[in-house]
Amino acid sequence: MASTIPLDTLKASTVHSPKMKSVKALAESASLSSLPSIYSFTHNPHDETIISDDAEDSVPIIDVSLLVSGTPEERSQVVHQLNKACSDWGCFMLINHGVPESLTKAMIESFQEFFNLPEKEKQEFHGNHVMDPIRCGTGFNPSMDKVNLWRDYLKCFTYPEFHSPNKPAGFSEIALEFSKKNREVVTVLLKAISKSLGLEESYIDKATNIELGLQILAANYYPACPEPDRAIGIPSHTDHGLLTLLVDNGISGLQILHKEKWINVNLLPNALFVHIADHLEILSNGKCKSIEHRALVNDKATRMSIALPHGPSLDTVIRPAPELVDKESHPPAYVEMTYREFLELQQTGRLRSKFG
Repeated sequence: MASTIPLDTLKASTVHSPKMKSVKALAESASLSSLPSIYSFTHNPHDETIISDDAEDSVPIIDVSLLVSGTPEERSQVVHQLNKACSDWGCFMLINHGVPESLTKAMIESFQEFFNLPEKEKQEFHGNHVMDPIRCGTGFNPSMDKVNLWRDYLKCFTYPEFHSPNKPAGFSEIALEFSKKNREVVTVLLKAISKSLGLEESYIDKATNIELGLQILAANYYPACPEPDRAIGIPSHTDHGLLTLLVDNGISGLQILHKEKWINVNLLPNALFVHIADHLEILSNGKCKSIEHRALVNDKATRMSIALPHGPSLDTVIRPAPELVDKESHPPAYVEMTYREFLELQQTGRLRSKFG
């Protein structure tokens, strides 16, 4: 059996952001001519591997509509494509997904309006705890030796209970519809991925109690940076949860690590970028790969991304599926704990490893 990290003495973990203005306000300051030292990020050698734009390093593209309305042969082919994308890449680009382009644009515009709010109004939604259902901040990460990330963010828990700031006007209504449409996409994907693993179609749903699964709606705001080579939007990491769906405002900056090469991800128009996350890797006992990725910044334009992590229910213990475990060749290789415990430990830098 995989080991379980003891949490008997774990107290409520908090994330204390420094009392400082947002990165947006700093970037727009007339006095800013160079990067403040607190934002200076030192890349380690692992982060300096070759960057590739080669055609052969293109992220797989999946037409999800064929899972819903395709012929049996087409559905089977997409399931096979998903299996390869999840095992070889840990990510894929999703087209014909059913989320209206107009809704995505409205969501991006609404987040822009939020970040444009006066500093005092945004501070109303400042949170301290990783489980706060609404939390906005400057990008401070306590696990990074007190170096600030060049980003602002807003995170809202949108399922199983919906939470949203009450400003700007219309934000809640758009966020609710956007979250619902993306959750419908995840429902289709998880059933197909379950089949691709040789499991019954509803296995992942049942094993993760997905009816009560946590959905987060998060926006990352990366203003133009005076010295982008010395800063970082988000350093290399993997996501918690099962799947993360992501869109952006058309400005590049997302990179994924594939076969020891950093690959620039440029989304197709109205496509969703899908990350395999840690808990799908755990459940599949390593057959699906949680993708390592990072966000860079630039000195010319503001980039905004919207990410929707979808995870198990908070109190469900996630472990490798017994059908995918073999004591001789494929023993269980991951830590067992509830999703809530994992999330708190990861977000506060206390998680030793997802591996046993």
